[in-house]
Amino acid sequence: MKSLIPLSVVFVSTLACAQLPAGSFSRLIFSDEFAADGFGKSWGHYKSSSVVKDGVLHGITAPESDHPAVDVIRIAPERDLEVAVKFQFASEQAKTFNVWLDDKDYKGSHAGHICSITVSPAAVTVADAKTGTFSNEIYEKKKAVPPTLTDVDKANLQKWTKSVPNKVTLKDWHTLVVRTQADVVETTIDGKVVSSFQSPGVAHDHKTVVSLTTNRVDVNYDDFSIKGVAKP
Repeated sequence: MKSLIPLSVVFVSTLACAQLPAGSFSRLIFSDEFAADGFGKSWGHYKSSSVVKDGVLHGITAPESDHPAVDVIRIAPERDLEVAVKFQFASEQAKTFNVWLDDKDYKGSHAGHICSITVSPAAVTVADAKTGTFSNEIYEKKKAVPPTLTDVDKANLQKWTKSVPNKVTLKDWHTLVVRTQADVVETTIDGKVVSSFQSPGVAHDHKTVVSLTTNRVDVNYDDFSIKGVAKP
């Protein structure tokens, strides 16, 4: 395994990424193969008890925590990204993990959430958080007591989220690749396209945060990378 490789980042090309092949994501922004114990200085955390040990990131949410463990990399603004990570559901206690693409400066959604990709042993779920699930209006209605979501809101939430059945074996290592291409998110696992989801919030052009969220334990990660579109 290799050492941490933080690289300088630049603004992405304005080409329509949906028209580009996967090979166009050739500009490495950040990578970590977790060769040394302990997180590198580029990582940030939110309510995380995760550790890096023996060449692997072990995702851990503390039992007393009220929020899943979030391990974060911040980057300069990008629209289109490729995020790749090897993952292992180490036991039946492993429930899900998320790849989040966010904008720390965006105030129109809770926590600047833009879109999420959730992987479980049985499915992949993609959500447009900016437009729907975490937009301020929807988030406030969901948190109200009792919730104040209308039938129209509930119908729209279904449009802003797509879940696809996809089984992955426990204890084996798998490779997840997420690519955003304008307003499309394409998700592959072990080289197979599992989901292609189109929604307006995905096209947000200032994605500045990429994070792994572990719900709750026994999800391991390796060979994490973030890439941008090749410069013209």
